[in-house]
Amino acid sequence: MELEYGQLAAWLSCACFIAAAVGCFYALAVAWLACRLRGEPTESTCACPPVTILKPLRGGEPELYANLLSFCVQDYPAPVQIVFGVHDASDPAVAVVHRLMDQFPELDLELVVDPRRYGANSKISNLINMSDRTRHDILVVSDSDIRVEADYLRRVVPPLTQSGVGVVTCLYRGASTSGPWAQLSAQAIDHHFLPSVLLAVELDLAHPCLGSTIALRTDTLSRMGGFEAFGEQLADDYALGEAVRRFGLEIVIAPCVVTHYCTEATIGDLMRHEWRWARTIRLLAPIGFLGSSLTHALPFALLGAAIDGFAPAGLVMIASALASRLILQIHMDEALGVEEDRAWWGPVRDLLSFVIFVTSFFGNDVTWRGQRFSVRADGTLVYIADSAR
Repeated sequence: MELEYGQLAAWLSCACFIAAAVGCFYALAVAWLACRLRGEPTESTCACPPVTILKPLRGGEPELYANLLSFCVQDYPAPVQIVFGVHDASDPAVAVVHRLMDQFPELDLELVVDPRRYGANSKISNLINMSDRTRHDILVVSDSDIRVEADYLRRVVPPLTQSGVGVVTCLYRGASTSGPWAQLSAQAIDHHFLPSVLLAVELDLAHPCLGSTIALRTDTLSRMGGFEAFGEQLADDYALGEAVRRFGLEIVIAPCVVTHYCTEATIGDLMRHEWRWARTIRLLAPIGFLGSSLTHALPFALLGAAIDGFAPAGLVMIASALASRLILQIHMDEALGVEEDRAWWGPVRDLLSFVIFVTSFFGNDVTWRGQRFSVRADGTLVYIADSAR
């Protein structure tokens, strides 16, 4: 029995070390790809048709004014309409929109207040309510927690003038407002989510459509059944991308990286947010989600070393995992222009990401914008209750 236990421990340790080695190789490969995040200068001769930007809003989240302001100061030579939408006139976001309207009376800004709901996804209901007010054939949908540079529209819109392009989207990086939990949330984006997307795109394993930016023509949206077709979906961006691909159209990633502002104030906020992400991906792309387990180099190195009694080989593997992950983090931060030193947070973030990965298998409930839902296998939502938080 003791021999069998020893053999089992040896096999488990070896399996963990192999997984850790794959994770180290992955980290180094993505570090090499990080240079792809540096966008090329925009050309002033690019086609610039008129654009309507749709901004569905809910709540007075931190950084909302600065995020929306970045869309109001675009260096774009054609007419730009911005439509903001809320469900409730008492929503704190309304005051932020009125502040922008007062600040920029010359801009084509409009606020839609409409309580009508068309499904469990309140963001999609918001977009449906805003759709009747659009004036241009090019639509750019972007979440409220996204901030962009002044040349954003110059980078996003021109690809839509090319034949066969259905949607243009953007990669995004994380930035934190303040506090350790928002910092850890930003690092989850920069050092875990974004690297996995980079590699998947490079290997032609994925063609993501991300909620940070969804730019498309009104006729493309109509062919898919309008926003109404996605009213029950949790990952509406993913579902829209799938619909575009079914029509044989291409999803193009624009040559820019926008910023998602992380505002998690507590560990509960952080865990709920990341469980929602993880459980959504697990349900919609189970094979890819399982494969992502091999990106967790440090946790597997620690597990293997612990099973092996922290023998020298295990310690070498831990050091290798720490070094490869540090190289990835440094290269990603350099490519994204992050000036602050976040290296000390790296191992904490890596271990927390593994905890999120493992615990995401226990249950299908998610919390989103203060409401709890159960997520079906097809990604549709079932409302449970308002969150108690």
